[in-house]
Amino acid sequence: MTARAAPARLWGDGFAVETEGKGALEATGVDQAAALRVARRRARRHPLGPDALWGLLLISPVLLYILVLVAYPFFLALYFSVSSVTVAGGDNGFVGLGNYVHLFQDPQFLTALRNSLSFTFFAEIGKGVLGVGLAFLLLQTLRFKKVIRGFLMIPWTMPISLALLGWKWMYDPQFSVINWLLVHVVHFAGIPPDWLGDPIFSYIAILTVNIWRGFPFSAVIVLAGLTSIPRDILDSARVDGAGWARTWHYVIVPLIAPILFIGLIFDVTFTLGDLTIVYLLTNGGPYGTTEILPTIAYHTGIQGGDLSHGAAAALLLFPLLLVGMIFFLRLLYRRQEV
Repeated sequence: MTARAAPARLWGDGFAVETEGKGALEATGVDQAAALRVARRRARRHPLGPDALWGLLLISPVLLYILVLVAYPFFLALYFSVSSVTVAGGDNGFVGLGNYVHLFQDPQFLTALRNSLSFTFFAEIGKGVLGVGLAFLLLQTLRFKKVIRGFLMIPWTMPISLALLGWKWMYDPQFSVINWLLVHVVHFAGIPPDWLGDPIFSYIAILTVNIWRGFPFSAVIVLAGLTSIPRDILDSARVDGAGWARTWHYVIVPLIAPILFIGLIFDVTFTLGDLTIVYLLTNGGPYGTTEILPTIAYHTGIQGGDLSHGAAAALLLFPLLLVGMIFFLRLLYRRQEV
C-alpha cells in the first residue's frame, strides 16, 4: 500500500522537489505548478517573447510609413480644419466647425460635392456593366486569349498622366479624332462638340475617361470570382432552365459577393479621391462646373493658401468613405449570415 505523499516543497528555480512520506526521498522532476510559475515569471520579464520582438522589427518600416505619411498628415489636416490657418497669416487659433459651415454656404463647394457623388455613382455603373461583360467574354474559348487579356489591362496599368495626353488630344477642339469621326464617318451635320469647353460635354468627357480607366479592374475582379465557381454548379443551373439573368442573380452573385464587395469598396474609394483626371483634363473648368472635392481642396488649400478650408474640404471625403464602407460591409455580413 502506497503512502500518501505530503505537499511538495520547491527548491531553487523549481528543478528539485522534496517529497516527504513513508518512503525514501525521491526526485519527481519539475512540478507542474512550479513550472507554470517559472513560465509566468519569464513571461513577465519578456512579455512579447523573441518571436514577437522579431515580428515587430520586421513590420517597423511599415509602421513608420503609416505614422509619418498617413497618421501625421491626417491629424494635422484635422487640426487645420478646426482652426484658422493660412499661409500668409499663420495659425490664428481654434474656430471649431466654422470652416465646415462656411464650406456648405459656398455654391462652388456644393457643386464640387454634387460632382464627386454623381461622378462616382455613374462611373461605378459604367465600370460594372462593362466589367461584367468583359469578364464573361474572357471566359469564352478565344484564340490569343492571354494576349487579349494583356491588351485589355493597358488602361489600368498605363500611367494616367501619359494616357490623359492622348485623351486631351482626342478632345482637342481643332484636332479631335472624335470630332473627325463625327463629321466624316457619321456625317454629323451640326457643330462638333467642344469636349473640354462646354459644361455638359466636359462632364461626359471626364466620366468617359474614368470608366475607360477603371473597367479592366472590374473585369479582373469579376473574372476572378467566376473562375472560383465550380463548373458543375453553373451546369446545374443551365439544366434547370435558368437563363443568364437568373443564373447571375441567384447563383453567381451570392457565391462571389465577398469578392464583388471588396472590389467595389476599393474602386469607390479610388474614384472619390481621384484628383488626376479632372485636374489634367479641365482643372475644374469651364467656370468651375467640373470641380470635385479633391480639386477644390487643392485649389483652396495649396494654390489659394487657405489651409483651413482646404483641409476641411479634403476631410469631408473621410466620413463619406467611412459611411460607404460600413454600409457595404454590413450588407456583405448580412448576405453571409443568410
